Amino acid sequence: MATIDAQVHAYERNHPGRPWAAVLHGPPEVTGDDMVAAMDSVGVDGALLVSAFTMYRYDASYAISVHEAHPGRFGLIKPVDPSDPAVVDTIDNWAATDGAVAIRIMMRGDVPTDAPDPGLNRVLAAAAQQALPVNLLCWGRLEQAGRLAARNPNTMLVIDHLGLQQPFEPPAPAAPFADLPKLLALAEHDNIVVKITGACTLSHEPFPYNDLWDPLGRIFDAFGFDRCLWGTDWTRAVELLTYQQGVEAFRVTDRLSDSDRAALMGGTLQRVYDWAPSKT
Repeated sequence: MATIDAQVHAYERNHPGRPWAAVLHGPPEVTGDDMVAAMDSVGVDGALLVSAFTMYRYDASYAISVHEAHPGRFGLIKPVDPSDPAVVDTIDNWAATDGAVAIRIMMRGDVPTDAPDPGLNRVLAAAAQQALPVNLLCWGRLEQAGRLAARNPNTMLVIDHLGLQQPFEPPAPAAPFADLPKLLALAEHDNIVVKITGACTLSHEPFPYNDLWDPLGRIFDAFGFDRCLWGTDWTRAVELLTYQQGVEAFRVTDRLSDSDRAALMGGTLQRVYDWAPSKT
């Protein structure tokens, strides 16, 4: 079974040709070549490359260029703007883009908090029409995610980063799993899956982060491994751990059986996103 990281980012240095909107925690650049080298060093076969919203907002052109350079290694995910009147056309065009596997909604700032919002539901309906899962960055809005799932049963919703706020630098939050019951309540919706991405950044212990396994076990019990996807959220996590640690923590634990590990670290992702890596 392939090992596939459910979320990584790549970006080039800030320059006038593709200026950053803001600065993301991490190195001055992490190119597609850098990301592939990191994956190869620890035996990760492929990854979902999420266009970095902090730098590029809704422009996925750099992610597309990375895919063109490494076509078998990355599936692409693009943030979309629910308030954009042309968002349906954007989604239709994205679905036709080589390598595209999903879209993302950043449920922060001015994004409406009500489930009936026409813009949000227009996005979810258009994604379902194109068979694209919708990734939701929705910490603090898990109840809203549940209401959206109920209104859009034909749309696959993927909860980013366990649905929990995660740090950019040490220390981990004092009570990182305080909202875990709200995430577990979403298991009743068959069209919701959970990305176990960036989980190691929530640990109060050093590698291999043994304090994570009780709360993670509650997620696995609620959703099943057929609705959970492992990933590192590299490079957002760079100040808290190494890429190798983010991968190996899930390989060395005795809390996962071989079959559970195979599903969590690649098998479920291939089914949810209808994508698998290939080295060319």
